[in-house]
Amino acid sequence: MDSCIPKLDVKNVSVRARIDTQSEIAIAPALFLTFHHRSLMKKIVSRLLAMVLVVVMGVGLVSCSSAPTGLTGNYRDDTIALINTLRTAIELPDDSAEKQSAQAQARQMINDFSSLYRRDGAYTKLSSYTTMRTALNSLAGHYSSYPNRPVPEKLKERLELEFNRVESALKRGA
Repeated sequence: MDSCIPKLDVKNVSVRARIDTQSEIAIAPALFLTFHHRSLMKKIVSRLLAMVLVVVMGVGLVSCSSAPTGLTGNYRDDTIALINTLRTAIELPDDSAEKQSAQAQARQMINDFSSLYRRDGAYTKLSSYTTMRTALNSLAGHYSSYPNRPVPEKLKERLELEFNRVESALKRGA
């Protein structure tokens, strides 16, 4: 018996092996890990790693996309919720401690609302949607250009006018 050959308990192995007296299969390491087997093992490991990465990225993206912004997928309810959030963010006094978090939530809701409804042609044709996009673009432009400045009164008045138009259009179903 050659003691330097490792012994494995496997059945139905289709490589050259010899069977010793205890019916264990002793496989020579050089035959077991030939070039073919190594490349096959590399392929399997790389594909397994790729699948793990896809699953991890998928879970990560799903958890990112389900941010707690309050959007439900119902256009009418989401639009009204967005208007209420924006009104709150705009009307808070500048020295309020909640102003920064309200503005951050407003920015997030603007982005989520836009990304959710801009691809759907059924909504982009509605007058409530086009008016809402006008208001959102105005407010998002202000937040991007002047993040530390309060919303000017003129912009507040314009936004309130557009919010009222959106609400009346939603009541009409347009």
